[in-house]
Amino acid sequence: MIGMNMLWLRRSGRYSLACLLLLALLGTATAAAASTPARTPAATPPTPVTASADTRAAEAAAARWGERRLDEVAFLTTHNAFTNYEDSRWSSVNQAESVRHQLDNGVRGLSLDTHWYERSTWLCVISFGSDCYPSDVYLCHGDCKTFAGATYALPRQSFHGTMQTVVDFLAAHPQEVVTVFLEDYVGAEQLQQSLGRVRGLPELLFRADEWGVRQHGWPKVADLVTSGKRLLIFSDRSDREHLGVMYDRSWTVSNYWSLGDLGNDLACVSRWADVPLDRREPGFRRLFTMSHHRNVPTVLTAALDNGSKLRNRIAEQCRPAAGGRSPNFVSVDFHRLSDGSGHTPASIVAELNASP
Repeated sequence: MIGMNMLWLRRSGRYSLACLLLLALLGTATAAAASTPARTPAATPPTPVTASADTRAAEAAAARWGERRLDEVAFLTTHNAFTNYEDSRWSSVNQAESVRHQLDNGVRGLSLDTHWYERSTWLCVISFGSDCYPSDVYLCHGDCKTFAGATYALPRQSFHGTMQTVVDFLAAHPQEVVTVFLEDYVGAEQLQQSLGRVRGLPELLFRADEWGVRQHGWPKVADLVTSGKRLLIFSDRSDREHLGVMYDRSWTVSNYWSLGDLGNDLACVSRWADVPLDRREPGFRRLFTMSHHRNVPTVLTAALDNGSKLRNRIAEQCRPAAGGRSPNFVSVDFHRLSDGSGHTPASIVAELNASP
């Protein structure tokens, strides 16, 4: 019996040893499998790199404007752009359509008159609540309380609201540049507060001081578009350059604004006696703003003035008076009207831009 037990133990030991060897082999195989890198699918070919939105915008600006600087292009401009039949109830107007529609129809320069309006309880009462506006900067053609429809209109047009229209247009049209000219009757602080309420304006506002215009000249229009600085503001007041609002007599030349009552005063003489139209300065050329409208605007007289008369006046009067250069801003009343000659303010500006 003892012998049989010993035999069984010897056989059990050999069996246990065999089991241990088998387990060891399995463990080695598992470890080897774990250490082998997993097979990965074939790599997907890289997607071709496309031009960024900024690159495409720069290419579009270069294709449209080429190498021309701001002082080498022309823009259609509207005189008293805010006095129109669509934005408010004016009895006498300079334009037929709203500021937004002017921009939509190719206008790129707007002249606006800024005035301070102090809230009037009396006007609120006698208007039965239709003229209860807060104190603010508004667009008026004279005093903001004198004659409704003539010196101001209802609904009152706030300056910041109109500037918001301009900024919104520029945001929707990233290739466009707009210039605003202010006949300015408000304080610098009042103007600053009004501009400060225009959403998106700081990102668009061109500042001549930051661009070193006086030292290096005006930038290329394509560079303005690429940088996003596509809004220029000029004022006839000198104490707001720190706001990015340029003093017109420091940066522009301008002819006298009126053609006279009969529309026959075609001579191009300087608006400012100390700033001749052909003024030259080392390394810098002022922008040339040309006015072409009468003392009192009418549809009929604008139609007579806006065609061949405008085209001929530029060629025969204003270009020679300015030392051989064409205007950068052509300002008219009722900009869509013409004399039937085939020449319109818009086509004349396009012709100026097509010239070498």
